[in-house]
This record gives sequence, C-alpha cells and structure tokens, in this order.
Amino acid sequence: MSGLRRRPQTGAGAGAAATAARAQALVVPTGRRSVAPAVVGLGLALAIVVLFGLGTPWGEVSVFGLNAGLRAAWQLPDLVVPSALGIYLAALVAAAVGAAYLRWPRLKGGTTVALAVTALVVAFLVWAVQGQSLNLVGMLRSTLLRATPIALAALSGVLCERAGVINIAIEGMMLTSALTAVVSASVTGSLVTGMLVAVLTGGLLALVHGALSIRYRVDQIVSGTVINIFATGLTSYLSARFLERFAHLNRSGTLPVVAIPGLADIPIIGPVLFQQSVIVYVMLALVIAVHVLLFKSRFGLRMRAVGEHPRAADTLGIDVWRTRYLSVLLGGMAAGVGGAYFTIGSVGRFDEVMTGGRGFIGLAAMIFGNWTPGGAFASSLIFGFADSLQIRMQILQTPIPSEFLLMAPYVATIVALSGVVGRVSPPAADGQPYEK
Repeated sequence: MSGLRRRPQTGAGAGAAATAARAQALVVPTGRRSVAPAVVGLGLALAIVVLFGLGTPWGEVSVFGLNAGLRAAWQLPDLVVPSALGIYLAALVAAAVGAAYLRWPRLKGGTTVALAVTALVVAFLVWAVQGQSLNLVGMLRSTLLRATPIALAALSGVLCERAGVINIAIEGMMLTSALTAVVSASVTGSLVTGMLVAVLTGGLLALVHGALSIRYRVDQIVSGTVINIFATGLTSYLSARFLERFAHLNRSGTLPVVAIPGLADIPIIGPVLFQQSVIVYVMLALVIAVHVLLFKSRFGLRMRAVGEHPRAADTLGIDVWRTRYLSVLLGGMAAGVGGAYFTIGSVGRFDEVMTGGRGFIGLAAMIFGNWTPGGAFASSLIFGFADSLQIRMQILQTPIPSEFLLMAPYVATIVALSGVVGRVSPPAADGQPYEK
C-alpha cells in the first residue's frame, strides 16, 4: 500500500487542522522549562553544608539582638539559635525550594533563587555569629541608611532610561551636589537651603547632559563620562584650594534623626523604618512618587512610550525631545538629593571623591531591579545589606575577607542579567538618539 498517497484535507477539515496546528505551536512544552533555578537552589544547599555546616560544632549558639539600643515601649528578648541546627535548616530550605521548582510549574525562577539566596545569607549569619552576638535590628537600620544613596542613584537612572536616555553621569552629579550642599548649608546655616542647592546642582548638570545627548546627539556614554571627569576634577580642586583653607565653609551639620511617634515603638519594624534620618524618609517618599509618576500618570505613560518607541510617540503628537529633557531633569534632581546624603545627610563635611562609586552601584541596582522604582529600591537594599554586613563581619573577625561580601551584589547582578532569575531588558529605545 506504499504507493497510495493521502488526499489533502479541504474545507472544514483543512480549517480544523490548521487551527489545531496553531494551537499546538502555542503550547510551551513543560519539558523545556529551564532547570537553572533548581540547580542554583540545590547548589547553594550543598555550599551551605560544605562551607558552614561541616566546621560548626553542635554546642555553639548564635545570639541576635532584636532591639536597636534605643528606648522603646517594648523590649524583645535576644534570639538564640543553635548554630549547627540553624545552618542545616537553611540548607534544607535551599534544597527544598530547588526541588519544589521542578515539581511545581507555577513557582517562578526568580522566587526560587531569591529564597535560596536568603537561606544562604541566613546560614552565613548564623555561622559568622556562632559564639558571639550581633544586633540584628541595628544592622537592618544601617542597611536602609546605606542603601539610601544607592536607591536615589537608581531612581535617577530609572527616570532617565525609561525615557530612552542612558545616564552614567549620576556619579558626577552626586559628587558635585554633595559639595554645593555642604557649602551652601555652611554659609546660610540652613540645611534646607543645602538640600535645595544640591537638587538644583543635579538638575543643572542633568540639563547639560540632556543638551549634549538629546539636542546635539552626542554619544550618551561619552557625555556622561565627560561630566563625571569634570565633576571629579572640579570638586577635588575646590576642596583642596578653598575648603581646606576656610574650614567654616565645610562644617554644615547633619539632618536629624526623626522618630515618628507611635510607629517608632513597634518592635523590630519601628527602629528600622521609623527612627531614621530625614533623608531616608525623603528617599522612601521618592520611591513611591516615581512609581506613581511612571505608572499612574499621563506624563509617565508618555515617558515610557518615548523610551520604547519614540517615532510612534512622535506620530501620536508627543514631543519626544521635551519629554526626554524633563525626564533627565527629574533624574538629575534625584541624583542631587543623593549627593546631599553624603554631606548634610551623614557626616556634615565634604571629602574628595566621597561618593565612592555609589552612582555606578545605583545603575547596577537599576538593572537588577528591571528598570522599575520598586525593583531598584529592593536591589539597593541588597547592596546596602552587603555594605553593612561587611563592616560588622570585620568587628566579628570572620575569616572571610570583607571584599568578598562587597562582591556578592555584583555577582547577583550578573546572574540576573544572565537570565537565571528571569528576563531583564531595558527600554527598547534606551541610548538611541532621536531625530525628527
């Protein structure tokens, strides 16, 4: 019967077959689901056991303080954890989420990796604190404080890149704003004036970056690099030439720590969120404001349209250049607030190159947060936690060099970009100049 040929389907039969073929093409085979998150979870479980579990004696305990050291209405007892048991339980959690990812299709890869990494961090803390004590609430307060300039830099990047303009000049904007904030506050005796001058300084440099990259279509990376070099040289010169000779220009004082009545007395959460510096509250307010601006306002919709498809936005009557200018200006003002953190928000004086690359770290947090305000803030907390943790690990004299702790957030960013925890992608027109 090999010589017989099947007759082609016609009419309703052909239509049904075509529909079935299209439906089959839309079905994603479950066998093709990436196993990378599961491998990460199981691998971290093994790492916890080998690195921390095997060398920990069963008689040791790790003590974590749950009070911030400030007077509060409620005082919680310290959390005492058997070190070996806590480490092996963390390993069990990492292995369980890795296995659950293979068993439950609805469990996302990003959630799986996040839970496994959290288990790794918990195991590391229990291992590092064995036989000693660590004020956990104090470290969390420090985490939020140290994440503040990174979060502000990340918000600056989100505002710029959502409109299609890459801004690597955030570092220079923050550094220059830090100088102008302390000088203006020292001269006028007003920290509010210092904050306003810092915001204006960031906005002015942002307009320079906008003119170069939007109006004259200079390569945006080159424009940002030029501003960074200019800011580093200018602030270093002014600091050495004037601030060292006239010390009264470099003595501004710092923004106060404000405890919100009632909320500050909540155990654990109160000291972390509601007993902070004023600039921390400003940062939290900006995270909410930028989210509302981007996703709940007409201007935010236009900004995102310009960042994704500027020619289509222009066709609909949106002024692409004006939208990008305003977005870069807002981003520069956010960077200005971040610059004020380093002087009037923390130490009350200016030192050369005191931003220490926080602007670039903010860009990494922006990428890790997938160009969203909430994601950028959460990613900034990771960097702030690593920064706070490495200082406390030096006090506890752990055998792991502090540099490795500072490397961890950057490794996490690389993992995020590799697609293990899900897809992260910038706006489609990011970095592309637009010509009418």
